[in-house]
Amino acid sequence: VERGEDIAQIVHMAVPRDEKEIPDSNGRIYKIRRCATEDDFEKMRNLGYDEEKASNTFNDLLLRYPFEMKLIETVYQFDGNKLTFFFTADGRIDFRAFVRELATIFKTRIELHQTTGRDEAKRLGGFGMCGNQYCCSSFLKRFNQVTIKMAKDQNLAGNLSKISGPCGRLLCCLNFEEDFYVEEGKDFPIIGTCVQYGDSRAIVYRIDVLAQKIYLSSEEQNVVELDPKEYAKLRVISIPDLETCQ
Repeated sequence: VERGEDIAQIVHMAVPRDEKEIPDSNGRIYKIRRCATEDDFEKMRNLGYDEEKASNTFNDLLLRYPFEMKLIETVYQFDGNKLTFFFTADGRIDFRAFVRELATIFKTRIELHQTTGRDEAKRLGGFGMCGNQYCCSSFLKRFNQVTIKMAKDQNLAGNLSKISGPCGRLLCCLNFEEDFYVEEGKDFPIIGTCVQYGDSRAIVYRIDVLAQKIYLSSEEQNVVELDPKEYAKLRVISIPDLETCQ
């Protein structure tokens, strides 16, 4: 790494096997020294104990300072030359004096990184409502924007708490199928479209792209379920609210 040595796991081979210098996304070059040994794994386990002790020391010391922060994770660099604390907090914090005291205690380079709710979920890990590990902690390399429009496109905007992750943000997986819903949705009417259905008028109030269904609400408050072929036979009047559908 930039200052010293660290241990890593290969998750993807993007360079030839005999290539010893690996550039990261920022163009920095990292050298692969060797394969990890049993001694390295034993050292990793011991570092885990040291990280737990460091976390306790961090929280005890924090009680003496006037700011609030939540420690998320403590990580020792493999060679012991750096100790990083990841935390969340409301707003920016001037923790320079705190860092100096930590450096005096641990006798190594100290870094504090303020993270977001998404970063917290990624670092702590866990399982989502789908039963799988969080996308952010298992395979996502970067956080892409997830918008309420995506939830609306997928008919999921009714209860935001049900489509939000443990980070409090909209589920990352809404991004995965957005292109499909947008493309398939081109063959469906816009919600609010007013049509002639039998002897009365009705409004499109819901569409289900996966089930290939279009739902109408008539002036008599009846709900009608149609497929796209059946809907195509109806006469479109306009695209207003039901109250002005005349």
